Amino acid sequence: MTGILLHQYEGSPFSEKVRVCLGVKGLSWGAVDQPVIMPKPELTPLTGGYRRIPVMQIGADIYLDSTLIVRELERRFRGPSLFPYGAAGLDQAQALWTDKGLFQAAVTVIFGGLGDRVDPAFIKDREALSGQPFNPAAMKAAVPAAQAQLKAQIALIAEQLRDGRAFVGGESPGLADANLYYNLWFVAKAYPAATSLYADEAQVLAWMERVKAIGHGRPMRVSPEQALATARASQPEPAQVATADEALAGRTVTVSALDYGRDAITGVLVGSSPFHVALRRNDPELGDLVVHAPRIGYALSA
Repeated sequence: MTGILLHQYEGSPFSEKVRVCLGVKGLSWGAVDQPVIMPKPELTPLTGGYRRIPVMQIGADIYLDSTLIVRELERRFRGPSLFPYGAAGLDQAQALWTDKGLFQAAVTVIFGGLGDRVDPAFIKDREALSGQPFNPAAMKAAVPAAQAQLKAQIALIAEQLRDGRAFVGGESPGLADANLYYNLWFVAKAYPAATSLYADEAQVLAWMERVKAIGHGRPMRVSPEQALATARASQPEPAQVATADEALAGRTVTVSALDYGRDAITGVLVGSSPFHVALRRNDPELGDLVVHAPRIGYALSA
């Protein structure tokens, strides 16, 4: 179990983004199912308290956030590129739209439509995650505006596909497709009635089928206990601190998300780049781990 372990759950939209990327690259990986809501006793010892899904584990190295996970997949593994047209910077920056504006419109349409059918335990959990009231009634009132936003943003996908290309970048799939697809996949899975918003976009529907056909690579089931045993039996890989961060090298720091799920992770800064930071921490049961977090959307503090 020293390869890719993806801590996920089947209905997780951001996990679906990563699963599509694993399919594009044709990779074998272990699917470690985690609970949808807290507590997550087999996840937080690995992350130092971070609770968001997905999390990628390779041995004793733990990668947070789908944006960093896909970047690490591209760095580590050969095979078809997630950036087949040489637009790595733009394709990764696209997540600032697809993970924020597009995703928020989809979430409002889904949960506003579901209304009082949302599990109260889920509501309570997401309130703790976001630090804000999870108000289905307010979401319901916002549905018409969110539907308009979602439909307009889907029209951008249709415009990109209008020339008959197979995928949003051309004839080969990549991260750009995964970033867009998971939002529409989430709508279709969580609240199928809302698929009427793009039912007349034939090119979008055909593109979704092509992305779905990519599959998820070669997954196998791995238990959370097996994942913990892998971490316990492994050592983190060597890391290097970038010159710009030398003043913090070897010092105890914290890193936390800026938007939601702001649980701070504390550790010693042992690695960094313009795109990520790496903190070494010791868990009494698992030993040394290195937790990797993105720069964009996360705050690093001494």
